[in-house]
Amino acid sequence: GKVIGFIHSGITVKNLEISLDFYVNKLGFELLSKQVSNQEYISKIVNFPDLKEVKIAFLQIPGGSQIELLEYVGVERLAGNVRPCDYGSGHICIQVEGIENLYDSLKEQGVQFRSSQIVDITSGANKGSKAIYMYDPDYYIIELMQKSAH
Repeated sequence: GKVIGFIHSGITVKNLEISLDFYVNKLGFELLSKQVSNQEYISKIVNFPDLKEVKIAFLQIPGGSQIELLEYVGVERLAGNVRPCDYGSGHICIQVEGIENLYDSLKEQGVQFRSSQIVDITSGANKGSKAIYMYDPDYYIIELMQKSAH
């Protein structure tokens, strides 16, 4: 076997509706589907025999990638937020235009940012780009990046 492509990334959330408001209404992702599943195969995949159900939403990120949001029901759940330097942590990076205007708009809507300001990338593969780290409602890290024009 071999890897032949990318399908989606998944983020476990505390409350699916709150997260949908963030990803759809604040970031502009498109809701593709939403379901509640209590299928036995899911509890086998995640190895939680007592799992009652999973609330699932698939979102389309502008530009093609998909993200899956999952709210687990009927099992003990703990916050998984960690610092970006801690192993096991993760983030998604989304490409944006008008990063300053988007930052101002999201800040006005109460979105929290890890970075204290938009950062100019001064070297490496993304030299000339701008980036900032923000948090989703469950403190999962989202990187906003405006790619350099050249």
